[in-house]
Amino acid sequence: MNDWPRNRTNDARAVPPTRRGGLPPQYRPGASHPDGGYSTGQVYGRGGPPPGLGGRGRAPRGGAPDWKRRIKIGAIALVGTLLVVATVTYFWADSQMRREVDLGKIKDRAPSGSGTNYLIVGSDSREGLSEEDKKEMHTGSADGKRTDSMMILHTGDNGTTMLSLPRDSYVTIPAFTGEKSGKQYPQSTHKLNQAFADGGAELLIRAIEYNTGLHIDHYAEIGFGGFRNLVDSLGGVDMCIDKPIKDRDSGADFKAGCQTLNGTQSLAFVRQRHQEADQDLGRMRNQQKFLNTLAKQAASPSTVLNPFRLYPVIGSGLDTLIVDKDMGLWDLTSMFWAMKGVTGGDGQQLTVPISNPNLPTRSDGVAVKWDPVKSKQLFEQLKKDEKVTAAAK
Repeated sequence: MNDWPRNRTNDARAVPPTRRGGLPPQYRPGASHPDGGYSTGQVYGRGGPPPGLGGRGRAPRGGAPDWKRRIKIGAIALVGTLLVVATVTYFWADSQMRREVDLGKIKDRAPSGSGTNYLIVGSDSREGLSEEDKKEMHTGSADGKRTDSMMILHTGDNGTTMLSLPRDSYVTIPAFTGEKSGKQYPQSTHKLNQAFADGGAELLIRAIEYNTGLHIDHYAEIGFGGFRNLVDSLGGVDMCIDKPIKDRDSGADFKAGCQTLNGTQSLAFVRQRHQEADQDLGRMRNQQKFLNTLAKQAASPSTVLNPFRLYPVIGSGLDTLIVDKDMGLWDLTSMFWAMKGVTGGDGQQLTVPISNPNLPTRSDGVAVKWDPVKSKQLFEQLKKDEKVTAAAK
């Protein structure tokens, strides 16, 4: 019987099979090749001829890096890290807020209108100040606290309005019960600042709602120490001053021109009034100007994107800021961005219309009288969230 496969010739180059299979001895690895080591044209597997059967073996070449996959994984990791950091920052910042004002305790509240009204108060609280601090900042050592500035920030569909209320406004103070004494006080007419001195934030809010008809949705208050620390954490605030200012009572001593004010200097700037022709009204204009600049710098990329500046700013601002119990971090952020929007021209700054800035009174000295017609028109427009057209005098 013929052992060769069918249709094959007896070619000397062919490799005859052995009885047990495999290659004959002369064709096994290491044996001498009948053709002197040259390739016979046979195919020895997919990787080319094995070592020893002609040519040198090569390691398979690796594929090109999958950059799209690497970028995708890196982006997912970055987003995940940012979410974790943002979440931790949010809960940390929320825990720093001092929710001390209970709006639910206030009686006879004004009905809610359209939009949102924030009452922002700068007080003369000396909380946290040493005797050296008080001397340096020219704050004195009076007990209790009074308002140094009051602003209603209204936000709604028709833009943002920042309305300053003079602390010497001659208004009706509703009847109230003293928190410490328990004594009943009848309704009376005094300067608006008296409401804060007698009954704190709750009585101040009640008095403002009573005289304006505006429902106060949220409250925020900062004292002398918190104000100074906030400015210093920002590295100062850049202000351009039109004329030289020197005021012994506040400690203000500035040359004309653009300059960076630290915390103590900033406090002196917003408190000084004796060089202003209209005293408190001029001071309110400076306070609005400063507050807008402060908000703009605090929201700048150099602060928001720099954790070494952002966290000190958040810490110094929140742990000294007193807010209402319903104020969430999101509400506070909305208030802050609305203030920044006024700086950027998205809104307007007003002082309540005034008919007499030097009104003589029986027991309160000289006070400020609101214009009864223009102020009522302004309050109605804010209550209905209409476009404000009533201009301050």
